[in-house]
Amino acid sequence: MVISPDGKHIAALISANGDEQVIGVWETDHIDRPPAILSSARMAFKSVEFIKNDRLAVIVQQTYTIGSSKGHLAKLYITDLKGEKWNPALPESRARSENAELEKNLLNPEILDRLPHDPRKILVVDDNGDVFKADVYSGTADRVERGSERFGNLQTDAKGEIRAKTEIDYQDGKAFYVQWIKNPATGQFEEHFRSFLKDRNVFGISGFSSDPNIVYVQGVRNGDKAGIYEYDIRTKTFLEPAFEHKMFDASGVFEDIDGKLLGFGYEDAAGSTYWTDPQLAAMNKGLRAALSIKMVPQDWTDPGTGQTAKINVADGADVRVASWADDRSVAIIQKSGPKDPGEYYLLTKDGKLSLLGKARPWIKAETLGDTRLVQYAARDGLMIPAFLTTPPAAFGKGPFPTIIMPHGGPWARDHLSWDVAGWVQYFASRGYVVLQPQFRGSEGWGRKLWTAGDSEWGQKMQDDKDDGAKWLMGQNIADPNRTVMFGYSYGGYSALAATIRPNGLYQCAVSGAGGSLADMKRVTAESRMMREYQRPFVGGLDAIKMAGEAKIPVFLYHGDRDTNVDIKDSERFIAGLKSAGKPYKWLEIKDMGHGYVTMTPAMMETQLVEIEKFFQNECKPGGL
Repeated sequence: MVISPDGKHIAALISANGDEQVIGVWETDHIDRPPAILSSARMAFKSVEFIKNDRLAVIVQQTYTIGSSKGHLAKLYITDLKGEKWNPALPESRARSENAELEKNLLNPEILDRLPHDPRKILVVDDNGDVFKADVYSGTADRVERGSERFGNLQTDAKGEIRAKTEIDYQDGKAFYVQWIKNPATGQFEEHFRSFLKDRNVFGISGFSSDPNIVYVQGVRNGDKAGIYEYDIRTKTFLEPAFEHKMFDASGVFEDIDGKLLGFGYEDAAGSTYWTDPQLAAMNKGLRAALSIKMVPQDWTDPGTGQTAKINVADGADVRVASWADDRSVAIIQKSGPKDPGEYYLLTKDGKLSLLGKARPWIKAETLGDTRLVQYAARDGLMIPAFLTTPPAAFGKGPFPTIIMPHGGPWARDHLSWDVAGWVQYFASRGYVVLQPQFRGSEGWGRKLWTAGDSEWGQKMQDDKDDGAKWLMGQNIADPNRTVMFGYSYGGYSALAATIRPNGLYQCAVSGAGGSLADMKRVTAESRMMREYQRPFVGGLDAIKMAGEAKIPVFLYHGDRDTNVDIKDSERFIAGLKSAGKPYKWLEIKDMGHGYVTMTPAMMETQLVEIEKFFQNECKPGGL
């Protein structure tokens, strides 16, 4: 849900019939009136945002098939508030053949800057890196900067001026990023700091301060955690820290449309914001009080340093500013948490808070599980963060059937938030405990935990998941005879690895779009950049080659339009199972891609129902 720059309109994706989503547009002053509805019979809407007071940027998606290649196309369109006219972000020439039409559809320009101080134009970057100033009313565009294979990652300041860009170069055979910044005195780009990819500590600009000679730079300078630092363009030196957190990585800078600093993001359990702006800090405090948000202290041991401290964690749900008008006179506030899909409120300048609506209002909170941040020690002593969801009280005190659910990536992490895929709460509402281990190799918890996963696929990374299962069993939470592993993408790989390792912890495993270690090695060897940045991380147990050693039943499922992980990876594992006479279940989901954005509600329902049936009927001994 987003609000227009002038605060007069609200737009949101809303469900229509079955899998269809439409865009609703309301007048802020008449929120009780029915919205204008924007719909499409050919394309699925995936996101919507305001770029001008009366213009929306909409990402749409549709499937494509070229010979044996299948996938999804995403396209950016600009439209008015009634959806009467739809234009691509940049003018397109007429295609004169089927191949030319496909090539045109594969191109997808991106918005670089909505230029809030320009009433008609935005900055758009095309697939060649050319930058255009596009008029969102006339549909015309003028190129303002030619793209270059040498430079990328263009960044603009509050005035819409391109002030920074990066370059990949090589020194003594080693790849590094070069940060280029425009000198405010000369108007010329100059080379600044370098980040060698082998060090996996890339420094980048997070924002531009009100002083044209000072920028904010993010990276790890001291110890284990990323911070944000002031950097002097004139002297090419780092100054004092702008923001550091002893326990968590800094994640970004928040500024208003005039470049005024508002706050800093950091990667705690939920992904929080430290507001430096007094008005926003007071507003956040007041919203928590008004919406009965309770912050509770919790003991925490930093995985990187072993340092202990008390941290504050939201109990059940928290609030955030989802969107605000440019002058901050009106804002949309979201209250959400692991058992709350989201409540949306309108906050007006006089402090009035009005409920706009709820996401998935049919879900009853009392039927869902409670999620909390926990930690446990791995067998080598490394502290592993995790999110533990226990079923509602109606299911008793346990021990419970338990799902160990590793995230994808694996350079990713989970948060203390609503699981949009529905996996966690679907099973918690049916009496399962769900543990989401933030195993070594996970990002966002500090450098030590992240790099500890290097070349440990199916080995120490897998130990962390198994140690989480043992920890739950030791606390009489997990039933040792009813514990399974389920994951998607890298989590799917982990589930395949769990079928092979001789630990006897799991009764069965479910792998959604589980990837191949061999394919990951191949992909990360295709360029010098990936060979230095990612290739050293990829190593360990190749589950697909060892499929015949599977010791427990396994259910594999995969979308037939997955362009991230080839469906053939799942098929190769099945071939190994077949040749060894091992039990398995297989499901190919038509038209599903890899990410959640390519999944319809019907596809999600299919996954959940079929996984539960497998647990109940085919998971040994005798089902869960």
